[in-house]
Amino acid sequence: MSHALPELLAPAGSLDALLAAVAAGADAVYCGVGAFNARAAADDISWADFGPACAVAHARGVRVYVTLNVYLREGELDRAVACARRAAALGADACIVADAGLARALAVALPGVELHLSTQAGVTGPAGVRLVRRELGVERLCCARELSLDELGELARAGGEPLGGAAPIGIEAFCHGAICICYSGACAASALRRGRSANRGDCTQPCRLSYALVDEAGADRAEVVGDRLLCPRDYLSVRHVPELVAAGVSALKIEGRMKNPDYVHNVVRVYRAVLDAVAAGAELTSADLDRAASALGRSFNRGFTDAYLRGRSDASLMSFERAINQGVRVGELVERRREEVVVRFDAAVSAGDTLEIRSTPGPDAPADVPKRWPLVPCPRDAAPGELLVVHCKRRVEVGSPVHLTASAGVRAEAAAAVARLRAEFDALARGFEPAAGPGEGGVLGSCGEPVAAAVPSGGRAEPEPVGIPAGPGSRPRRMSVTLAVATPDAARRALADARVDAVAVAAWRVLEDEGAWSELIGRLVVILDEAVRVADEGRMSALAASARRAVCRNYGAVELARTAAAPFDAAAPLTAAHAAAVAALGEMGAGVVWLPDELTVPEAARAVAASPRGARCGLLVYGVPQLMICEHCLLTAEGPCAGACAACTRRAHARFLREAGGAQLPVRIDALGRTRIFDARPIDRVGDLSALAAAGLTDVLVDASLLDEVETDAVLDRVAEVRA
Repeated sequence: MSHALPELLAPAGSLDALLAAVAAGADAVYCGVGAFNARAAADDISWADFGPACAVAHARGVRVYVTLNVYLREGELDRAVACARRAAALGADACIVADAGLARALAVALPGVELHLSTQAGVTGPAGVRLVRRELGVERLCCARELSLDELGELARAGGEPLGGAAPIGIEAFCHGAICICYSGACAASALRRGRSANRGDCTQPCRLSYALVDEAGADRAEVVGDRLLCPRDYLSVRHVPELVAAGVSALKIEGRMKNPDYVHNVVRVYRAVLDAVAAGAELTSADLDRAASALGRSFNRGFTDAYLRGRSDASLMSFERAINQGVRVGELVERRREEVVVRFDAAVSAGDTLEIRSTPGPDAPADVPKRWPLVPCPRDAAPGELLVVHCKRRVEVGSPVHLTASAGVRAEAAAAVARLRAEFDALARGFEPAAGPGEGGVLGSCGEPVAAAVPSGGRAEPEPVGIPAGPGSRPRRMSVTLAVATPDAARRALADARVDAVAVAAWRVLEDEGAWSELIGRLVVILDEAVRVADEGRMSALAASARRAVCRNYGAVELARTAAAPFDAAAPLTAAHAAAVAALGEMGAGVVWLPDELTVPEAARAVAASPRGARCGLLVYGVPQLMICEHCLLTAEGPCAGACAACTRRAHARFLREAGGAQLPVRIDALGRTRIFDARPIDRVGDLSALAAAGLTDVLVDASLLDEVETDAVLDRVAEVRA
């Protein structure tokens, strides 16, 4: 084996899950403790339990990493640093962060702490690896799930190559579990549609909901079976473990801080066995890896995919029909009786297993006959090839596949393993006397902030700004107006408009017709893509070098702009939502730091007011915000894909995702096949411009990309009136 065996990193969303991971052979666990971690709904580990939990893990050589991977708001930095300090004192081996301001603060306040950069930070290519090595002092980077095996190898090489004295960093790759359809850190759908931010650990999972894909006339265009058009299958890399080892990644990460201890125990033990076999030089056959995959299917899954690892993002990635547990196939229904069925098993099952009969009505059934997928208990153990009578009251069809969705054996084994370590934990816990720590003693939300009233579904948290004062960093000046456009003709009109100081266009729009844009680029601000993968770096570098200014939305883009000595701004998903993050990006060279769209006006005003004197902060004040960017092309739901994205005629037609409530979300597919989904209505903050100006806002964005000329003109008039 030419590369060191990667660390097996397991989720620990509860104390029992941590114990299950340790018992099953994890090399490290990651968990939330206190506030500021990106799984608000997880049980988490209490401060009282964290110290003894670390002791149990360390006794078996298992490291413990604490997740502090949300994007902070103004006023939270000190508490986040205090959480990290307390966790380190109780035994944490590393902190996982996404926020550049927090990373820099921890490097100063806790110089000995090991920092890992979260996948929320969105690093997708070698240029991004080089930038974070120099600027953030992290020892490990968790990269995007969307990357292929070859790309992971490129990132691993970039993490270890000589770089002007910068320390090497390890690359952590996801190996198993749920996939977000949007690039991590780039999703504003939950925040803008439902008032709960995924980047604050409070995602409402809009990607798991039902949608229709419709055209301008409202006609449904999807041809796939099912309406979960944004729901991917779960990540499965077990068949690629030898290749991941050969790629040189430092860690394999299992997703699942919301999962039960039996899930954690089962998944960890399977990957542990495969990794150990690779380390021993064993030749793993296809049958060996199939058995491992089948064992993993006995825990919660939405079906499995390895599409990203193979460099694909087509319909094979998706679970269109259901967003819930699908288990693993174990047999077929061969006979139907009154309130009983006969199942022939092709895999072993045990008494107490939960079986799902996936009954689809036959071709002669009336159209209103629904699918029936009843869950029934397995009455006794059965071996492969055995017939078994199973009680089932609902009418189901002969030939229906039978899946195992919950394994009694997996649950029992995990419970026994946890019980053994619980005794050790309980003994250790009696010796710990933790003092009260940060974030205790009040009614606090998932990120340590006072709990606010819930926002109704579909609404935005936009409380009225009341008396926002100019802060110590205020910069009274005439605000600069940038207008984002979608076409060369709109750019020419905007360049001649006295109400506009700068004209911007997204790089993905330029890619549609580079010839038509070529004469304009030197006069425009080019908003670079959110994902800067290996294949994107040349194009992004050329645009940054030729544009009037670039807007970087990825650490890789920052590195490319700096290498080209090009002026640049920074914008989400390169997120800055508080003064320290604004300062960090400013120190990297950003001229303007654009605050994320999901901030409320008061949140934005506080961040701006606290930012360093001389810093320029910008905000979208009018326009339809982007909700998510997906590597997967949504148009594959319309039928087989030819794989020729740039020439695809489907992209020329208007498409919308229609929510169950009727709202229609505009969809745009770029020439690389990436999907961008936009909100159903624009953000309008023009009425708050005076208050934002008083706080020190220097730059405003009007995004006219999805607006007509009349609406654009009216908005620019309103902005000009405020600036007068």
